[in-house]
Amino acid sequence: MTATTLFYFLCASAALTISPGPDNLFVLTQGIARGRKPAIVTALGMCSGVTVHTALAALGISAIFHSSILAFNVVKYAGAAYLIYLAYKTLSERSTVRLAEAVDLPTFSLYKRGFIMNVLNPKVAMFFLAFLPQFVAPTSEHVSLQMLVLGLIFMLQAIVIFCLIGYFAGSVGQFILSRPKMAKYLDWLTAGVFVSLGLRLALAER
Repeated sequence: MTATTLFYFLCASAALTISPGPDNLFVLTQGIARGRKPAIVTALGMCSGVTVHTALAALGISAIFHSSILAFNVVKYAGAAYLIYLAYKTLSERSTVRLAEAVDLPTFSLYKRGFIMNVLNPKVAMFFLAFLPQFVAPTSEHVSLQMLVLGLIFMLQAIVIFCLIGYFAGSVGQFILSRPKMAKYLDWLTAGVFVSLGLRLALAER
């Protein structure tokens, strides 16, 4: 992986993490309703779940990359199609930012809840299978290591962004709620990122 690839990966990851979704809106909810600490603990739990998805993706994709061109192309085009589908879903289901009610839970329960929410979400697993391979050099002998590094980078940037959302939850929440049209532009940003990643994956060479 080159420095340019890592930079592109970090930018794409940050853009997708910031875009409205169940995870960051749940963190936002916890911060507004319960305070900074519950929001940050929840965020850490969610981000910890990334390690599981990264490990599974690394084990599966690395084997496929080294098996055959046909297998590589099947995964490549399936991943590209899924990312473009996510772009379509983003625009067709225009998200209206709403805040759910927070639930009173002790610190460990909040962490565990965030972790389980992430690990048991099949959409997250599918996303990592489609997202990470785009930034890996498939001809390298260290495909699994590359994916683990990318997963670690994704987790770290998600921790920073989620914790900032939790810390400034009150201000962030009021800002979003007072500007409902903002979600529309974030939807277009998210869709654009998904489409560009999907096209990049479809055009990738083994």
